[in-house]
Amino acid sequence: MRRPGDFRARQHPAYWAFLAHRLSGLGLALFLPVHFWALGQALTGADALEDFLRATDQPLFKFAEWGLVVLLGLHMMGGVRLLLIEFGSGTGLRKNWIAGTAGVGVVAGLAFALALAR
Repeated sequence: MRRPGDFRARQHPAYWAFLAHRLSGLGLALFLPVHFWALGQALTGADALEDFLRATDQPLFKFAEWGLVVLLGLHMMGGVRLLLIEFGSGTGLRKNWIAGTAGVGVVAGLAFALALAR
C-alpha cells in the first residue's frame, strides 16, 4: 500500500515513461492552435501567408520545429509502448521498451536536426 507523500514510485522508469508521454501530448495539444492559426493565414491572402513563412525562417522557429519533431517521436513511441503493454504477451516492467521508445524519439529529433543543418 502506498502512503501519502511516498515518492519512491517517481524513481521508477515506468513513471518517467508515463511522464514523457503525458508531457509530450500536452505540448502537442498546445501546438495545435498555433498550427491552425498559421494555416488560417493562407485563407486571409497570399501576402499574410508569405509574411508568416518569412518569419519562420528564423533560428527560433527552426529550434521549435525540432522540438515539435522530438515531441511527436516521443509521443508516438510512448503510445506504441502502451499498446505493446496492453496487447503484448508477457509480464514485467519491460525496461527495454522504455529505452527503445525514448531512443526512437531522440533519433527522430536528431535526424530532423541534421536535415535542418543542411
